[in-house]
Amino acid sequence: MLNQLFGLDGKVALVTGGATGIGRMAATGLAGAGARVMICSRKLEMCEKTAEEINGMGLPGSVEAFRGDVGSDEGIDAIVDDVRARTDNLHILMNNAGATWGTPYPDYPYKSWEKVMGLNTQGLFHMTQRLTPILAASATDEDPARVINVGSVMGQAPMGLGTYAYSASKAAVHHLSKILATELADQRITVNAIAPGPFPSNMTAFATGKEETRAKIDAANPLGRVGRADDIAGLLVFLSARSGAYITGAVIPTDGGLHVETIKTLFHTE
Repeated sequence: MLNQLFGLDGKVALVTGGATGIGRMAATGLAGAGARVMICSRKLEMCEKTAEEINGMGLPGSVEAFRGDVGSDEGIDAIVDDVRARTDNLHILMNNAGATWGTPYPDYPYKSWEKVMGLNTQGLFHMTQRLTPILAASATDEDPARVINVGSVMGQAPMGLGTYAYSASKAAVHHLSKILATELADQRITVNAIAPGPFPSNMTAFATGKEETRAKIDAANPLGRVGRADDIAGLLVFLSARSGAYITGAVIPTDGGLHVETIKTLFHTE
């Protein structure tokens, strides 16, 4: 029963930005459930190192790496060509590649919007668009293909001071995921977004990479900690396997309760 619900034997997945952070956590979980996982990022050596390390864990699935840049039209075309050269099937697409930019409000530059919004939303859209034919060809009524987009708690709650373009882009990812869920349902492709809170990664190293700042982030979270690799791995397996076959258009928070955190003492008189 567990393997039927959560196994990914025979499935092929692509994780963009899969060398580090949430992408690496996802790739590990998918390979652990038996999938053949392709990971890509702009830094090929790092991607290959990640694939080698995950494959060294003795998991039932496998990971393979290639260079890929979601930040340009040509880069997306190259990724699609590489995927098609490697496989005739694609059951799972995780759009994880992204960028951030943090600057105080008076100094926030015009150019950051183009870079961040372009990669986080436009790149995600066109990657999905161009891989839709192979996803649709791999799908069935009982077992749809899956697109899983990486949003953020900052796209749900106004807590990302100085990250204007990033927070706006992730809110756009959440809404775009719902639009694409409607668009692609008749092709038997589900589209969902996950909205992570703080997880250890290169992007959050300024806050999670040092013991002192990490302790503050832990204390600020309702569940008292930042995310762990298993939190991402488990969610990706759930959404990608038979267990998630009837879910589409959802934005799933993975943040320890941050998205519902409120001012607890507003009307307390003691």
